[in-house]
Amino acid sequence: MNPFQSLLLSFPPEAAHYIAMSALRAARWLPGSCCPLPGASRQFLGKTLQNPIGLAAGLDKNAEAVLGLARCGFGFVEVGTVTPLAQPGNPQPRLFRLPEHQALINRMGFNNYGMQAMARRLHQVRSSGRLDGTLLGVNLGKNKDTSNDEAASDYVKGMDCLHSYADYFTVNLSSPNTPNLRQLQHGEPLRMLLSQVKERQMALAGQSTPVPLLLKVAPDLDEDEVGQIAEQVCACEFDGIIATNTTLSREAVVGRKHAEEAGGLSGAPLTLRSAQVIAQFRRAVPADLTLVGVGGIGSGADALAMLNAGAQALQIYTSFIYQGTNLVRNLVIATNK
Repeated sequence: MNPFQSLLLSFPPEAAHYIAMSALRAARWLPGSCCPLPGASRQFLGKTLQNPIGLAAGLDKNAEAVLGLARCGFGFVEVGTVTPLAQPGNPQPRLFRLPEHQALINRMGFNNYGMQAMARRLHQVRSSGRLDGTLLGVNLGKNKDTSNDEAASDYVKGMDCLHSYADYFTVNLSSPNTPNLRQLQHGEPLRMLLSQVKERQMALAGQSTPVPLLLKVAPDLDEDEVGQIAEQVCACEFDGIIATNTTLSREAVVGRKHAEEAGGLSGAPLTLRSAQVIAQFRRAVPADLTLVGVGGIGSGADALAMLNAGAQALQIYTSFIYQGTNLVRNLVIATNK
């Protein structure tokens, strides 16, 4: 761990996040282009991914530090979750470290400045011409006050506003911190939402290539639920699945400080479970459907295990908080062997 990372971890979690984001925002003033570390390149959603290591949504909710994050060497960076309207999220404190488990618990609640603010920032990024080869995903959510019956309209609004800037969209139905959101992962509500989002994707594309669509799912699914989601994703012709989001389970951290806090648990406790879910989806979907593995990837061995489970690309978040930019380089090296 470098000295800056140690210093960050000495601050309360949200204060550390603010400091880190300030440093990453400042990196946009550095000269030159921002490009991924060279690694095991591959085709990903119709484009070339220069290495398979990505940043998961949640760190840069407002696309404030895209160029700084690209300088860290990621093959792709996912911003958001963004909602149509700005919202403050849940009351603080809402982010907790469990360092002995290399884990976090968060109940942020999609705090963000809204899609119009993100569009302005992404326009600046794209106009700069400095994002040289780093793919950019946009993670879409619904506002807290939008009912589940009207949820599809929020995802469609996000697509309308941001489709000119995104290399792909992620439909986030799996955060545990927006009331009742995870109910949309199942049955008829899932089918209706995915169908409406797909219809809008094709309308926005016109005669151009559509912006690919991914669905982000929870780890708290049994194998039947995995199969049902896979069936709907394929029926609605989505391009891929990101597995997994945070878990509501506390089995791995029971009795630890903060373990009883409400919210989603992320980090090392998810390493095995997220790989299991990826393997279940790999068995349930066609070989050409893209799977992105995320959850507890903190070492080269973890990364290789997730790829072996069936993922084509990987994302990190909590391990990046604890280990910093060196982790990106180590994972790129490990996956290039």
